[in-house]
Amino acid sequence: MDWLNELFNIHSAVQATVVLSLIIASGLALGKVHVKGISLGIAFVFFMGIVAGHLGLTADAHMLDFAETFGLTLFVYTLGLHVGPNFFGLMRHEGIALNLWSFAVIALGTLMALCLSPLTGVSIPDMVGILCGATTNTPALGAAQQALQNAGQSSSGAALGCAVTYPLGVVGVILAMIVIRKLFVRPVDLEPHASDDEDKTYIAQYVVVNPALDGKTISEISQMTHRHFIISRVWRKGKVIVPLADTQMLLGDNLLVVTNRNESQAMDILFGERVKKDWNHDKDKIDWNSIDANVESRVLIVTRKELNGRTLGNLHMRAAYGVNISRVLRGDIKLLATDDLRLQYGDRVVVVGAPGDIDHAENFFGNATQGINEPNLGAILLGVILGLGLGMIPISLPGMSAPVKLGIAGGPIIMGILVGALGSRTHFISYTTRSASLMLRKLGLSLYLACLGLEAGSDFFNTVVRPEGLMWIGLGFLLTVVPLLIVGTIALRTRKFDFGSICGILCGSMANPMALGYANDTLKGDTASVSYTSVYPLGMFIRVVIAQVIIMFAV
Repeated sequence: MDWLNELFNIHSAVQATVVLSLIIASGLALGKVHVKGISLGIAFVFFMGIVAGHLGLTADAHMLDFAETFGLTLFVYTLGLHVGPNFFGLMRHEGIALNLWSFAVIALGTLMALCLSPLTGVSIPDMVGILCGATTNTPALGAAQQALQNAGQSSSGAALGCAVTYPLGVVGVILAMIVIRKLFVRPVDLEPHASDDEDKTYIAQYVVVNPALDGKTISEISQMTHRHFIISRVWRKGKVIVPLADTQMLLGDNLLVVTNRNESQAMDILFGERVKKDWNHDKDKIDWNSIDANVESRVLIVTRKELNGRTLGNLHMRAAYGVNISRVLRGDIKLLATDDLRLQYGDRVVVVGAPGDIDHAENFFGNATQGINEPNLGAILLGVILGLGLGMIPISLPGMSAPVKLGIAGGPIIMGILVGALGSRTHFISYTTRSASLMLRKLGLSLYLACLGLEAGSDFFNTVVRPEGLMWIGLGFLLTVVPLLIVGTIALRTRKFDFGSICGILCGSMANPMALGYANDTLKGDTASVSYTSVYPLGMFIRVVIAQVIIMFAV
């Protein structure tokens, strides 16, 4: 039985792999168990890690450090990459509101900590450590420890406070979300409000009755207005025409127009008469090819790498191939095919034209489905390197005794957002399949949680039974749950966000990827991930600054 002992107890790369795999496999299996409709999902990996650590399972410290760092980095980078294409659009519309709610959570928790310190007799340095653990923010703890060392003070109390409160800080966010869901959430709140925002296009049919358009070409009409629209079909005297830039409009022409949702009313004024037919209800289920046998609508996939980052206007598809591109499907987002829209590798373009012309356009775009089924791991790992480099850059702030760093979580998630949103402009191909992205996120988060639990489990119960242990755990639990319950309930009552978005705000303000994993496992859509990435970078940065400011003024 020596081989069995070597497999589980003697430190080696193989032993670390076996222990972590055992924790992850058992945690994911138990995470599927529902008790009264409640399941902790991937969060159970953390608990199994604590149990394994308490039972005496250990692993080489360097192996654990590597697995924890790699797992967290992989998770946050691929998460940023996933939401990047829609990130800046969200920030222009709801980003400020999302971050304000996150700031409310941070401010309320900080004020509670400052008030509880004199009431309980816990020193400010120890309370800062408890706050860092309650908010699962180890970069803030590092900043506080640096400030204490610069002031000639011991940082051991802050580190111990963080270690004691960290486990319940992780779980407290999940418990707060469960309580809010059970007590305050209506069924309609569980439906993603952002589903309409994912489809930014609007399709309508018009009859040209505006005399100013008679005899004008589509190009001239487009220059007359700053509105964006695509005319995909023209019915004229019983025939269907694929309109090109030099096609003249005549009074009485019947048009099928694709535009942005917020510009649909302007189309009524431009063309004059809207046909009362709903083209938007279940538009993906409409058989567009049944409208006319001579005009086809086909979805083609951009798989030619040299097209990555090119604008649609520079392709001259109407002049070169006699086809129209009406929409671009990017992940779950539907975009209007305007001339200034930059294509990304893996985009699906909706092409309208004669079947023969679309065949030529298909060769131009590539449409090689086999190519996009392969995950682009090289680009992902290059992005991880850039993200880690960004996270290690010291940022000096006025009045701060030590520079602030984004760290292994902040740097990669910001880099992932930038690459996902702007990579096409630099011709950087960041595309990977949806299934591969989901697997990488889950693998990274599972590794991170297994390492966290295993490290905390060995001393967790011994620390709890110390005289100050139970009080510190109670204080940490209050600092975690109370701000989340108050702010989350108020945000929900405003009815401006779905529950998934609110969960993302709460998880992001607490820098808690495990709670985000729980939210993603139990809620529809990606609204939790999107709002999480919107508030996480700034929220984490503010907590790091606050920890140093409190120490500077209190010590």
